[in-house]
Amino acid sequence: MSIRFAVIGINHGHIYDMVDSLLAVGATLVGFHAVEDTLAAPFAARYGVPRADVPERILDDPSIALIASSGISADRAPLGVRVMRAGKDYLSDKPGVTSLADLAEIRSVQAETGRIYSICYSEHFQVRSVVKAGELIQAGAIGRVLNIIGTGPHRLNRAIRPAWFFQRARYGGILTDIASHQVEQFLFFTGAEDAEIVSATVANRANPADPELQDFGEMLLRAKDATGYIRVDWFTPDGLPVWGDGRHIIMGSEGTIEMRKYIDIGGENGGDHLFLVDRKGIQRIACGHIELPYARQLVHDVLHRTETAMGQAHCFKVMDIALRAQALAEARA
Repeated sequence: MSIRFAVIGINHGHIYDMVDSLLAVGATLVGFHAVEDTLAAPFAARYGVPRADVPERILDDPSIALIASSGISADRAPLGVRVMRAGKDYLSDKPGVTSLADLAEIRSVQAETGRIYSICYSEHFQVRSVVKAGELIQAGAIGRVLNIIGTGPHRLNRAIRPAWFFQRARYGGILTDIASHQVEQFLFFTGAEDAEIVSATVANRANPADPELQDFGEMLLRAKDATGYIRVDWFTPDGLPVWGDGRHIIMGSEGTIEMRKYIDIGGENGGDHLFLVDRKGIQRIACGHIELPYARQLVHDVLHRTETAMGQAHCFKVMDIALRAQALAEARA
């Protein structure tokens, strides 16, 4: 038994990974809506499903259980409200919300409707080494997590970015956007339910022609028993063969884990490199066989009204921290 789902908004390429992961676990894509013809054509060609002329044709279809979206960032939360009020569950690309006011509204509507509002933090849910690191930590491989360093460099690719990408009100700021990944992993790896924002910074360091772009961001988080440093940027060099050298270093009371998620520069080929150092020695752990459970669990949650893919409180708390860090950084800029 599975579900029927549809897509509204395809403004970021993440939608393809989101759709493919749902299809891989047996969900059925039945249609989509996109305003832009240039984005709709390749999507329709790839999946062979009809394009709805207006979103209401999808929202009003009682057979559709879940709607996925990678629309313009600032449009994702308002769409989520409509989806939940239509009696459907919602899967948003990150960031799933770009303002604290929108976060308050989606929290209220989610509580009122009981629908699922899930955000696909792809740097966790679609990265096998992160899933494996979580398993190792849960098994006590490095003892108690004490500190995490998470970096999320990205390639700017200015020539192919749409205009909204450079508009602060539309993309939400660099901490709201990219750093939500690292905030989510900080809470996930530490098991913390919340974190204090000790400091936060955003800046435009090298792109004066795009004054609303923030090309650098950082924050320091403190939970009850752990601290974390996050750095995100748009400075991936053109010579790197992947979009970013994303890494995490997790220090525990009895060992460390390092993840080189997408590339091991100067090392082995491919991605998902995980290194475990403990009292026994050093291990490089292969992660290619690790299951990515998020899509399977989300479908289960839709069918059974559970929270196995990601707790709803956790989902919202990630964005709460990222949004408050963004506000703090801009207030100090």
